[in-house]
Amino acid sequence: MHFTVIQIVLLTILAFIKHIDYYGIPMLFVNYPVFWGLFTGLLMGDMKTGLLVGGTVQLMSLGVAGFGGSSVPDYGTTAIIATAFGTVLGKDAGLAIGLPVGMLGVQLDVIVKILNGFVAKKAQQYANERKFKKMNAVTWLGPVFFGLSAAIPVFVSVTLGQSAVNFVLNSMPSWFMSGLTIAGKMLPAVGIAMLLNYMPTGKLVNYLLIGFFLAAFLKVPIIGAAIIGFALAFATYKQTEQADKFKVAAASGNANKNGIGEDE
Repeated sequence: MHFTVIQIVLLTILAFIKHIDYYGIPMLFVNYPVFWGLFTGLLMGDMKTGLLVGGTVQLMSLGVAGFGGSSVPDYGTTAIIATAFGTVLGKDAGLAIGLPVGMLGVQLDVIVKILNGFVAKKAQQYANERKFKKMNAVTWLGPVFFGLSAAIPVFVSVTLGQSAVNFVLNSMPSWFMSGLTIAGKMLPAVGIAMLLNYMPTGKLVNYLLIGFFLAAFLKVPIIGAAIIGFALAFATYKQTEQADKFKVAAASGNANKNGIGEDE
């Protein structure tokens, strides 16, 4: 099948906007696939298919999130490509074409995050040299890189089809794919370490050890660990609340005693 030039351009721009929006400029849709399926359906003149495909991809993405800098499949881009092809070939065929692109998004996300490390370093250098215009200009490369990491796969897919995506995946050398996989596994650890740096870890280290024990030794799923964490946090909150009430009552009693003594 062939897309028109206008459709190719609009789908590529939509993917670019989608990924920039996901990373905070202006973050209107938070990368919900159902929205991008709907928008793609409107561009293709088939809103019903857009909602069906977007909703299906939304179900696939439930419970999947890139916490702490981790990279996950790009379900938003999957929804765009699956809807574009699904309007002509059918929903199932569209999903079959879109899913490999979503998996490719994991590797592209790692590459972009590595590149943005150099962008941040260069921006810091300009800031130290008080070259603030250059600092501001180079900082904008970050969103551009993220946008291109979604726009390029969509452009390739709608112009060359599924075979092009599979060719790219199969052509990457094993050492390169292994390196990206290792980098992708390291990013969550770095992100968690950054979060712990800003949390009162010293005071709450016992809860940190409990969570680690549940996940590492008992293999408790993240939902189960979260429920236990909420229970412990709620218990800590209630204990703190009771302690604060006791302190207020004690302070009030001391004040009354002091007041009676002064009156006498």
